[in-house]
Amino acid sequence: MHSAAKTLSITQVLACGAAIVTLSMGIRHGFGLWLQPITQAQGWTRETFAFAIAIQNIAWGTAGIFAGMVADRFGAFRVIIAGALFYAAGLFGMAHAATPLTFALSTGVLIGIAQAGTTYAVVYGVIGRNVSAERRSWAMGITAAAGSFGQFLMVPTEGFLISQFGWQQALVLLGGAALLMVPLAWGLREPAFADGGVVHREQSIAQALREAFKYPSFRLLMAGYFVCGFQVVFIGVHMPSYLKDKGLSPQVASYALALIGLFNVFGTYAAGVLGQKLAKRKILAFIYLARAVAITVFLLAPLTPVSVYIFASVMGLLWLSTVPPTNAIVAQIFGVAHLSMLGGFVFFSHQIGSFMGVWLGGVLYDKTGSYDIVWYIAIALGIFAALINLPVKETAIVRHPRGGHHGVAGAA
Repeated sequence: MHSAAKTLSITQVLACGAAIVTLSMGIRHGFGLWLQPITQAQGWTRETFAFAIAIQNIAWGTAGIFAGMVADRFGAFRVIIAGALFYAAGLFGMAHAATPLTFALSTGVLIGIAQAGTTYAVVYGVIGRNVSAERRSWAMGITAAAGSFGQFLMVPTEGFLISQFGWQQALVLLGGAALLMVPLAWGLREPAFADGGVVHREQSIAQALREAFKYPSFRLLMAGYFVCGFQVVFIGVHMPSYLKDKGLSPQVASYALALIGLFNVFGTYAAGVLGQKLAKRKILAFIYLARAVAITVFLLAPLTPVSVYIFASVMGLLWLSTVPPTNAIVAQIFGVAHLSMLGGFVFFSHQIGSFMGVWLGGVLYDKTGSYDIVWYIAIALGIFAALINLPVKETAIVRHPRGGHHGVAGAA
């Protein structure tokens, strides 16, 4: 397929990449809907469920670094197929886990590894290598918007599957859906990596990492992404229970998660398009600050279905809109040779934030009977992330022959 061409067509990359991210992100986005049915059926605490999801986020982040390394070196195609198989196995295990340990291993470790091989870092590497720099932020925005559309589509679908078939059978059916990523991976089979080919790169993995971690802007992007993870995963997993505790129907939570997914489509696409025109660091600072404001207003306003829908819509616009600018800045500073790996490291920081958000949500709820403290932490972190993104430098790094980085001064 395309063996003569040096790169894949942009249409093919976007169509297959978007479909893979739609499935991968869509399936996981609705996991909050299983919190109550599973904990009630098994007699577990919310912390048990939250801990498994927290492990999933850490496994996703950790495996993402290695999935990125393998994808940069041997192409994304193999990594995505392995990820799809892990996904199906993990969902099947999640349905049949009888103990908290087996639940944590399937829901946490297996699905976490699966997501590492089937989401942004790996797909963005293909985009970086096959789409010109002028259109890269836009292309990343399209793919992120597709993932958001998946979340919008999959939450009501998952709610329907649970009500029709029960929570267990619903997970098995989703496992079947995850296997659809296998044929889609063929569309991202890059000619340069065909027949076991390896692309020559000027920097080794160790040199690329040394350069990135010495560079202050890279560390600031990582810190900002930590906050992103904390906020979105806490809200995604715990909001259904928060609303139910406050006396709102489960329907409201399903609609709220779906609205987040819908507005996320517009937010991520807009961030990708604006990233071609405006300073990306300013876009990021605005997103984090706006999140802090949105959460504050939500907590101060009376809680009604309408206030929940407004909050979900605003948060949706700001949900994954951090993804295209952050990854485009990494590509802009360091080039695309190690893009999946470096994207994997930034995302690892996001996942540590996710772990803290989802786990603290469960722990503090069990201790205090309320989610208030975690909401306050999310507000404070939003302000912190807005401030640290402002000094990020977006210009390409000046390389000296020995792979060192001087030339461009670090961030302020």
